[in-house]
Amino acid sequence: MTNKKHTFQDLIQIMNELREQCPWDKKQTIHTLRSMTIEETYELADAILENNWNDVKEELGDLLLHILFYSKIGAEENKFTIDDVIDGISKKLINRHPHIYGDVKVNDETDVKRNWEKIKMAEGKKSVLSGVPNSMSSLPKAVCIQEKAKKVGFEWDNKEDVWKKVEEEMNELQEAVQSNNQQHIEEEFGDVFFSLLNYSRFLNIDADVALEKVNKKFIARFKKMEEVALQSGKNLADMSLQEMDDIWNVIKKDIHC
Repeated sequence: MTNKKHTFQDLIQIMNELREQCPWDKKQTIHTLRSMTIEETYELADAILENNWNDVKEELGDLLLHILFYSKIGAEENKFTIDDVIDGISKKLINRHPHIYGDVKVNDETDVKRNWEKIKMAEGKKSVLSGVPNSMSSLPKAVCIQEKAKKVGFEWDNKEDVWKKVEEEMNELQEAVQSNNQQHIEEEFGDVFFSLLNYSRFLNIDADVALEKVNKKFIARFKKMEEVALQSGKNLADMSLQEMDDIWNVIKKDIHC
């Protein structure tokens, strides 16, 4: 291992050598890489959430490797090269920022986003929502849909109206529960969830981040509850709900996690 500072071109050369010489790298296809790319993206998301800059740097490197890997396979299949990828994104950015590289005037970020969608439609997109990935998980997909609709002006005026919609959907959910129609209950529950995500945007909250923080908080408290139970010679499975709830409330006060 040398102390040489490697460059982008060095990384391309390493990728070429691995593809030619490493048995594992030789076998990979865009399909075998897909799940690994998704995993690396989640690892980057975790690093960002934890504000761990060293891990962010490392995970970005892993994703960059994947980009080069796909590009290498693309070149082998005579589809595209890494230079084509770079050229494509550069042209897209220039074309979609006419307020920087042209004579279009904008007042704020809302104008920028609206122009972005107009340009995408001019490029041949059939719908404002056509860019929503089918494989995206439902929570970020819902927010993505709402943000894209907002860019063309399909948006509530204020958070008060959005909250009224949340309450309306919650009432409809309760009516569905009373009807005991499982399909209808599921539909109305989805409406409540969708409207709550909409409300989160008006509160300037990243719903996915907020939910993940709650997940982490619950895990920390639950593990502590298990520890407390073991220290008293008990197992959670043998305790009553009231006993567990008493421990839980003490933990909430003591560790504030």
